Amino acid sequence: MQTSSTILMVRPANFGFNPETAENNFYQKQDSRSQDEIRQLARAEFDGFVALLRDQGVNVLVIEDSDTPVKTDAVFPNNWFSTHPDGKLILYPMFSPNRRLERRKDIIEQLMHLGFQVNEIVDLSFFEESAQFLEGTGSMVLDHHTKVIYACYSQRTHPVPLDYVAKILGYSVLGFEAVQEIDGQVSPIYHTNVMMHVGTDLAVVCLDSILKLADRRKVQESLTKSGKKLIPITAKQKFNFAGNMLEVSNDGGERFTVMSQAALDSLNVGQIQQIEKYTTIISPAIPTIEKLGGGSARCMLAEIFLPRDQ
Repeated sequence: MQTSSTILMVRPANFGFNPETAENNFYQKQDSRSQDEIRQLARAEFDGFVALLRDQGVNVLVIEDSDTPVKTDAVFPNNWFSTHPDGKLILYPMFSPNRRLERRKDIIEQLMHLGFQVNEIVDLSFFEESAQFLEGTGSMVLDHHTKVIYACYSQRTHPVPLDYVAKILGYSVLGFEAVQEIDGQVSPIYHTNVMMHVGTDLAVVCLDSILKLADRRKVQESLTKSGKKLIPITAKQKFNFAGNMLEVSNDGGERFTVMSQAALDSLNVGQIQQIEKYTTIISPAIPTIEKLGGGSARCMLAEIFLPRDQ
């Protein structure tokens, strides 16, 4: 299955600007508002997002972030773990030392307590010792139907742990370099899920950001061959998080494409119509989380593919 009907989200306790991640996340912007106001706004945005998902029948498991240690980016759990239908739960090596605190054993225990089967925990955090990183489904965009992992290499997405995960899952890797230009400076895109999304029937990709023409063609051909409707987005739309989408479902089998209100506002009528041909759009307004955290709607959603106890 490409989509999950159960999503885990972490309600932030101490959301804020993280200077460690800002080193290579150029979407982050500092804010003059008080830390207390920022925390309150982030929690309100989070709660509104959860309500929109639940209104459509999506199962949302809300986990409260712990007050200590302080974890400014806890609202983005998809970077530190992923789950799989055979009961695997993979823990990922994280670029920022203060984000490694987000890996919480008690969250895994809560999943098991709720009846999800965790048959194997694959802990890849040892890669951090050699400064090799792979930040979960931020670094990897997975097409579960064709068993392909799309990944743009960066300081947070290294080839060795990427190939390691591909072997564990039995997937192939389609790796490439993708860049962005900000104030005349060209730099690697820090996470693949910023510039592309793969759903059941459609794919949204900023092809212009893929550096090499041969790689661009490979990505395009791979997605087309898999039967996806390809929706290209511009670099400007990417900067508004239009690539940061996730397809989810509910127990009734309805499928939804989740993106932020900023992402939706950046799309043109034709692009929206193409997405709505296959799915219903859910678009939370999360401007504080986007501005300070440098991540958007997809980053806040950790898919739960684990089997349930009978």
